[in-house]
Amino acid sequence: MAGPTRPRGTTAGGSNPRFPGFDVLSQADTWDQTTAGVVLARTSLQPALRFFTPAEEAIAGSLFDQLLAQWDEPKVAVLQMVDARLAELQSDGWRYEEMPEDAEAWRRSLHALDQDAGERFGGAGFAELTRSRQSDLIQAVQDLGGESWHDIPAGHVWSLWTRYACTAFYSHPWAWNEIGFGGPAYPRGYARLGIGLRERWEAPDQAPTDPVEATGRKDRDS
Repeated sequence: MAGPTRPRGTTAGGSNPRFPGFDVLSQADTWDQTTAGVVLARTSLQPALRFFTPAEEAIAGSLFDQLLAQWDEPKVAVLQMVDARLAELQSDGWRYEEMPEDAEAWRRSLHALDQDAGERFGGAGFAELTRSRQSDLIQAVQDLGGESWHDIPAGHVWSLWTRYACTAFYSHPWAWNEIGFGGPAYPRGYARLGIGLRERWEAPDQAPTDPVEATGRKDRDS
């Protein structure tokens, strides 16, 4: 099912692009059919949730917004992408010995986060809290490090949350536009592999951190 039409070069949250004029989807015709189908499907309307319950949906949605600072539209559909992974048992293929399987770990950690919210803020659910209060609760989990949090290691929970969130977010073309990633290399490949070089279809970084980039250089596109 197709989603709403977005302008070329869309970035998550409509942020000001570091790579103005760059649109990774303009290169879709260089990808093989299977690859193009997989990538373009991520920009379409995502299917209804199958794993998270309505209560878990509210908690997880707020958690992902916090972890990724996704406050404004258009948003990468991280909640739906993670839900699909969990519904289809697509784990990373490993887990910490002290942790349950990922599906159970997600349910337990979301319920624990909601429990913390209620205990600390007068019975309010996590999704009902202000951004600041949500951030405080999430930070408290990270700060525990290797200590136990609701009978599971807090550091491993933090790893679970961020691995799933970042995997979903950075698999999406809008995130690629934001970081200037050129997308799948197969079958086209990349030819200009030297430091500071870019392909003809790539855009220069408008906020460079490398001293060479920051002080200027000759145009490598010529």
